[in-house]
Amino acid sequence: MSESQNIEWKSTWRDEYLKWICGFANANGGRLEIGKDDNGNLVGLDDSKKLMEDLPNKIKDILGIVVEVNLHTEKDKDWICIEVEPHPYPVSYKGQYHFRSGSTKQELKGSALDGFLLKKQGKRWDSVPVPGVTTKDLSPAAFDYFRKKATQTQRLDKAVLQEDDHTLIDKLHLKEKTYLKRAAILLFHPEPEQFFTGAYIKIGYFRTEDDLRFQDEVHGSLFEQVEKAIDLLMSKYLEAAIRYAGINRVEEYPYPEAAIREALLNAIAHKDYGSGNPIQIKVSDHGIIFWNAGQLPEAWTIDNLLKEHPSIPFNPDIATAFFRAGLIEAWGRGTLKILRECQNAGLPAPIFSYDPSGFRVEFQKSSVKSSVKSSVKSSVKSSVKIVELMLANRSITIPELAEMLNLSTRTIEKQIVNLKENKIIERIGPDKGGYWEVLDAPD
Repeated sequence: MSESQNIEWKSTWRDEYLKWICGFANANGGRLEIGKDDNGNLVGLDDSKKLMEDLPNKIKDILGIVVEVNLHTEKDKDWICIEVEPHPYPVSYKGQYHFRSGSTKQELKGSALDGFLLKKQGKRWDSVPVPGVTTKDLSPAAFDYFRKKATQTQRLDKAVLQEDDHTLIDKLHLKEKTYLKRAAILLFHPEPEQFFTGAYIKIGYFRTEDDLRFQDEVHGSLFEQVEKAIDLLMSKYLEAAIRYAGINRVEEYPYPEAAIREALLNAIAHKDYGSGNPIQIKVSDHGIIFWNAGQLPEAWTIDNLLKEHPSIPFNPDIATAFFRAGLIEAWGRGTLKILRECQNAGLPAPIFSYDPSGFRVEFQKSSVKSSVKSSVKSSVKSSVKIVELMLANRSITIPELAEMLNLSTRTIEKQIVNLKENKIIERIGPDKGGYWEVLDAPD
């Protein structure tokens, strides 16, 4: 045997082991066995009778709980088993809250402690009411977006969607008494960062691990963040190659858009917004990484995500609104969809990883993909060609550039942004009627 979620061995008793009992009580319960070494081998106790008198009182006086303390004798050696039941209310050790996770004990602090205390009250972080904010403070554009999406998916009765914003918030259960919940503010407020630090998305393009070439921040309601971030990724950060299927022109991105969208939605729906950290998306020539501060459901590992699993959202109210809008499913199929989309595209399976700081999904490019050229080489060549064409025709349009270079308009727009940022070109005048000024023609 080995130590596990529910078993801990100690060769002798020390009062600091009250923390382990506290951890069991705050998690799923367990047994603290005194008189056994780290491998579970019986070593015995010399003071078992005194411990049997002292331990029940110490546990009751310091932790405020009653547990079973049983004396066992094997091979003329005594050992004590302390049986701890899971408790429905938070148990503290001298003002500290400990929690059993796997075979380790952790002291809960910060957002982890907040989440634990809320859970013990039957609440989640996104369900906490916020005073001083009303429906009038929310974004009409976010409500319009939600109604449009929910009408398409038919996951909410049409009569509800025709109600005013105040009633819609009620029907989505985003209020507690007269107060809006945190989820309502994140979903519908034009500036949720006024209330929650880090409630935005940060995207960066890295040439190397420490060489950041350009970046963007995506702000606004969560609904706005979804669309803005996807548009930025597909138009500015990911370069599409062009191929032809017969006479049909096909844009081919290095990663399937459905998988990228699912990874983004999962990051938004499952993020721990109490952490104060933004969602971070790191793009490079080798891959794309999504990171969010969050945690797996209790007792879960990455293996749970790679097979059929129930949906256990970190933010249930946010996830419900996303489901009604048709942005996510409610069956825990997000990770499986990502894996399937990458497999169908001939890409390596994404790498899912998790540590106490947060959750990460890494997409990798295929090592062999005949229809897509090296993005670095093709980007440099096409950027030079764009400048040459602008020198020849200062009034040339983006659709004309796309047609002449056999690239998508999104790819052209992305490269023009890079050329502007590097002060190689400048747009003089309006989009219609203006012209391109070449400031520094590349070699």
